Amino acid sequence: MNNVTDSTHDSTLALAAAKVKRHVLPLVVVMFIVNYIDRVNIGFVRSHLETDLGIGAAAYGLGAGLFFVGYALFEVPSNMLLQRYGARAWLTRIMFTWGAAAMAMAFVRGETSFYVLRFILGAAEAGFFPGIIYYFTQWLPANERGKAMAIFLSGSAIASVISGPVSGALLHLSGLGLHGWQWMFLIEGFASIVLCGFVWFWLQSHPSQAKWLTDDEKTVLIAAIAEEQRAREAAQVIKPSMFKLLADRQIALFCFIYFSIALTIYGATFWLPSMIKKMGNLGDFQVGLFNSIPWIISIVAMYGFAALAGKWKFQQAWVAVTLVIAAFGMFMSTTGGPIFAFVAICFAAIGFKAASALFWPIPQGYLDARIAAAVIALINSIGNLGGFVAPTAFGFLEQTTGSIEGGLYGLAITSLVAAVVIFFARTAPKRDTPDSLSGRPETVTEVDQPQTRQALNPGPSGAAV
Repeated sequence: MNNVTDSTHDSTLALAAAKVKRHVLPLVVVMFIVNYIDRVNIGFVRSHLETDLGIGAAAYGLGAGLFFVGYALFEVPSNMLLQRYGARAWLTRIMFTWGAAAMAMAFVRGETSFYVLRFILGAAEAGFFPGIIYYFTQWLPANERGKAMAIFLSGSAIASVISGPVSGALLHLSGLGLHGWQWMFLIEGFASIVLCGFVWFWLQSHPSQAKWLTDDEKTVLIAAIAEEQRAREAAQVIKPSMFKLLADRQIALFCFIYFSIALTIYGATFWLPSMIKKMGNLGDFQVGLFNSIPWIISIVAMYGFAALAGKWKFQQAWVAVTLVIAAFGMFMSTTGGPIFAFVAICFAAIGFKAASALFWPIPQGYLDARIAAAVIALINSIGNLGGFVAPTAFGFLEQTTGSIEGGLYGLAITSLVAAVVIFFARTAPKRDTPDSLSGRPETVTEVDQPQTRQALNPGPSGAAV
């Protein structure tokens, strides 16, 4: 009789989780696509900002990077307020304010307003990514969250492909005394504001409010999530400080490796449209179409390398291979003309995007389940600083030397160093030493491992990058 009851319970829970994913995931994927486009669309208007406003390469690079400073500074306060006001209300607020900030970019008048608005945009978006993660923890059991996260993070890959053609097409608009780049900011920002209305009416804060779940499904789902929460609270320890985490040699290595990967990704993201313009007399829409090519190739490569790594298991070696590919592509982009450089960047994209996906199982395998979430957040935060360093350095180099070759060499060298460093990173904790970060045995039990890795595994699209 108990077996029948357990089977009914499991099937009801599985059906409830499937309904949640069908109801929630399409919307959050669209949210991430809009989020990503508003973050990187300035790459397509760099020449327009220089022509119309006199914003040079150094100012453009600094402004592009200041987004990540605002994002980093306000992420923790945003997370605290999200837990206070609820995910539904706070995600709606985040979307409205980032949409307003994105629209305000249309009224940039010079370097200072450019810096301020990019910083504000980063601050407005802060908390979006962890807010979605928090929402999943309120609606899905652990064995379903990893799958949901992989689908959600596919939004960044989709956005990388469509942002170019969409932004390029909008740049051809004109009227009411506004330039095409102003219309692009207004329309893409307004899309976020419109979408926040759907978020408010479509999402609910708690499964008990979902009219599309039956009473049995609500009861089973709420009970399963509550039980997981009790287990987490029972195992919870005091979170170590950032400085204590970074004192751990392995965690410091993880931070450096992911920073190196993010550095290359954002260097390409913000400067690729400018490199494509040098290929010939191309219009904005054509630039947007060409800009999609490396990201399409990289998506195929991510899944291909994930399959290879799953068949021949030596995670450090696969990460090293992809980093060497990225380094080789970045170096080769400096040796020929604009068309050859574009082909080389396409090759590099195979490496740096695949590396971003292959990297995460390594820290996940090493980390104790009790501190994994905190360390993953730390690694991701430090990695995202590459979004500040790369465009800022590229802009300074182009402004002072007239070329970004030095920056491309720097990315190639950094990727090669990371390819070597990855072999010093452990994929599993030492079993015979205490965990200095938690004061408890470092070993992750067999019970903890599948749940933790499933919940934290970002899937083939990588993390918040």
